[in-house]
Amino acid sequence: MHKRWSCVRKLLERSGPLAHPEFVPSSENIELIHSCKVLVVGAGGLGCELLKDLALSGFHNIHVIDMDTIELSNLNRQFLFRENNVGASKAVTAAEAIRSRVPGCNVTPHFCRIEDKDSSFYQDFNVIVSGLDSIAARRWINNMLVRLLRYNEDGSLDTSSVIPLVDGGVEGFKGNVRVVLPGISPCIECYVDLYPLPVTYPICTISNTPRSPEHCIEYARLVSWVTEHPFEGKSIDGDNPMHINWIYEKALERASSFGIAGVTYRLTQGVVKRIIPAVASSNAVVAAACALEVFKLASCCALPIKNYMSLQDAEGIYMKTLELERRDDCRVCGQKDILFEIEEDAHLDDIRVRLVNHPVYHLKDPSFSILDPSPRILYFPAGMGVAESTEGNLSKTLKELGLQNDDQLHIGDASLQSELVIRLKFILIPRAYVQLPPDKGESHLKLTVASWSNRMIRLLTIRKLNVLFEAFKLAFGPSFVADTPRW
Repeated sequence: MHKRWSCVRKLLERSGPLAHPEFVPSSENIELIHSCKVLVVGAGGLGCELLKDLALSGFHNIHVIDMDTIELSNLNRQFLFRENNVGASKAVTAAEAIRSRVPGCNVTPHFCRIEDKDSSFYQDFNVIVSGLDSIAARRWINNMLVRLLRYNEDGSLDTSSVIPLVDGGVEGFKGNVRVVLPGISPCIECYVDLYPLPVTYPICTISNTPRSPEHCIEYARLVSWVTEHPFEGKSIDGDNPMHINWIYEKALERASSFGIAGVTYRLTQGVVKRIIPAVASSNAVVAAACALEVFKLASCCALPIKNYMSLQDAEGIYMKTLELERRDDCRVCGQKDILFEIEEDAHLDDIRVRLVNHPVYHLKDPSFSILDPSPRILYFPAGMGVAESTEGNLSKTLKELGLQNDDQLHIGDASLQSELVIRLKFILIPRAYVQLPPDKGESHLKLTVASWSNRMIRLLTIRKLNVLFEAFKLAFGPSFVADTPRW
């Protein structure tokens, strides 16, 4: 076992000029790599390379999540799959392939959508590395990691809540790697405009004067599918071969009537699913760079890149790194969650009233919703489509609504330019207990002290209690005992 990881140990048992300031060379560092829990998002062309690189770098606790199944066209570059695996889960098959080739490496597959997992799942990882072909999925993962951040009472970031994200992307002969430290470095959303927009075609062109096979395919997808309602009016599923074949045949008919050649099943699949031709060598380079960044983050043997690397290998190889800056107006990481202290048995309407009367926000008629573990509207004001069905929630307690301590509440209002996010912090209701003499009728009297929202109200309440206690002393004499908590 020692010989197997000898090359890795050389990086972990000696320091260098590029080492992290907190790096301590040690023979025990290899155990940190073995035990580091890594999540690989995506098991396609980039994901297969990532799994191989991470396993051969010493990571023994790997999870992989992917919702796709293996297609025949994947086999030219997704080397963990074989022809007899067509139709099987990518995540499950890739995990089995790595386990069989790298003894001691435990790979746990998750055959599902990333949205099917809640925050507790993602919170359990030390590093997350993604090899996705979807901008929407990248934004979702990024948003999840930002939501997992915690802040101290003084407003400073709790660095123990930061889960690094290493994101790799490939488009033909181009690629990029980003290291995102949520709350510290720019997030995916800060520079989402760096990703290319999907190719679109003018509807007048594809309807009246198609000039390319892509125009014919788009006509079949956007017009023929809507007007003819195939498959009982179901939406197009790009992973359903019958749906793709129907669009292909319709596009072929239209292309023939306009004398256009070049419509193929594979091109149809590419247009419908917005597939960009993949190059195996680009996948290999980007995945290797991602795996190296994960290794640096897990071991501190070197500093990670700051914080964006681009690759161009169409004519030779060109690589460049640059440091992007956080955007203060980023809708995801540009604002911190607001800690909102309230009793667990308070009602949703109590939060609404406090926000309406808040000296800073002055909300008019806020709406309330939660996103985790699943999106749910708690209340929409009058005039909205769901107002009647949610109005009853205002009189329910937070506990009855299923809200828990540390949950995020998303708030919308006409006076807000962007969504307001508060993090609930349940507080105990202080109680004062007054013991009365037996001859005064009742054995005990319990006074409940309502919660207060700021120090001034708190001080005024204490003063009122002190006056009340003095009155009890005068009424009941020295036998009066006040048992109160420390204020």
